[in-house]
Amino acid sequence: MKMQLSEIANAIGCDLSMNESTIVSSVVFDSRKAVADSLFVPLVGERDGHDYVANAVANGAVAALWQKDHANRPENIPVLVVDDTLLALQKLAKYYLQKVNPTVVGITGSNGKTTTKDMVAAVLSKRFNVHKTQANFNNEIGVPITILEMKPTTEILVLEMGMDRAGQLHHLSEIVCPDVCVITMIGEAHIEFFGTRDKIADAKMEITDFLKEDGKFIFNGDEPLLQARAQKLNQLQATFGFNSTDTIYATNFNSYMHHASFTINDSKVKFTIPMIGKHNVSNALAAILVGRTFGVPDVEIAQALANFVPTANRMQWEKGDLGEAIMSDVYNSNPTAAKAVLTSFSQVDVDAFGRRIAVLGDMLELGAASHQLHASLAEVLTPQLIDELYLYGPEMKYLFEALSGKYESSALHYYEKDHMDRMINDLREDIKPHDIVMLKGSHGMHLEKVLERLL
Repeated sequence: MKMQLSEIANAIGCDLSMNESTIVSSVVFDSRKAVADSLFVPLVGERDGHDYVANAVANGAVAALWQKDHANRPENIPVLVVDDTLLALQKLAKYYLQKVNPTVVGITGSNGKTTTKDMVAAVLSKRFNVHKTQANFNNEIGVPITILEMKPTTEILVLEMGMDRAGQLHHLSEIVCPDVCVITMIGEAHIEFFGTRDKIADAKMEITDFLKEDGKFIFNGDEPLLQARAQKLNQLQATFGFNSTDTIYATNFNSYMHHASFTINDSKVKFTIPMIGKHNVSNALAAILVGRTFGVPDVEIAQALANFVPTANRMQWEKGDLGEAIMSDVYNSNPTAAKAVLTSFSQVDVDAFGRRIAVLGDMLELGAASHQLHASLAEVLTPQLIDELYLYGPEMKYLFEALSGKYESSALHYYEKDHMDRMINDLREDIKPHDIVMLKGSHGMHLEKVLERLL
């Protein structure tokens, strides 16, 4: 972006008393990331960003927003005074989005939205100038920043849109007014705040609240909760999944150590993705439908999917200190995702002298159902599929108890949250070069520290 301060002031509806011709080329909310010609947006949270305006200026910021209920307004730089700095950031993003006017693809879901976003961006980049959400900038702060980071030449904007409460996706949808909406699936993520999967489905459907009238809704057709709700929409629709009732469905699915391959019902093209698991094939099916919506041929879609680069810590293979293969999926976890990854991991071929070892950390934000949902992972765990388990965190105790009758005590290990170092040491003594190891847990359990010690 590149705008004069006077244009920004008009866009967010506030007065500017000095330096109206100052040029702003980026917007930041972290003073450490301020650079020359940036606008600093001080947000009020656990820390108050207004306390860091001087730091932002020292790093190159040329102007700042300022919430009018704060005293000690800076006088050494242009300041745009607003009622609420977050709302002003969102308003500016909406203005810039309308100015650049790209086609918008919004993606949400309990699992798979980041991977699907990466796949969709790779597919569309075959034909268009595409800007996509970086990392997990998918909330009420991240979505506006993603918009403001796009180049004026952007033709398609691919936005990951997350939520942890009702109304959040409604608000984000109002900001971006998507042309295409994608819902990957409905799981138990954030069920602590919603209570039921029905309410989660209602919250996910909010992404369609401001879907353009001539837009398109693409969703997982194997999810009855989405099927029922989609009937209320008038926009074009297409479904993906593994049933013959879907618009496109996977056939001849095969999963290997580092990739999966499949075909679909209405194409002669064979598709390959550099990730394992049926759930990632589902994400690829969504990307195929989006690609087709924009006229990308199946052959080019297949090329893009075969070479796309997933965001870090999503089923990422690493080589351990002893030569063992380690599959790291430690960004987040919930029961649906954990079962899918465990199932995929159990299908990976292992050396005749090796074992499959899974390290599982607590799945957070599951509320009153947490004990039961952790124990439910036992449904996909047997010694014949996964040889040994290392369970970490207070909630994993319930899975440990559920598995006590299935596994020998020598193959089932449980650790309290303050015993990570002991678990890592036990793992290092246990792992052999021919083993394969899986790490899966919510980000708050910090299993990335286990990965660091094993590498």
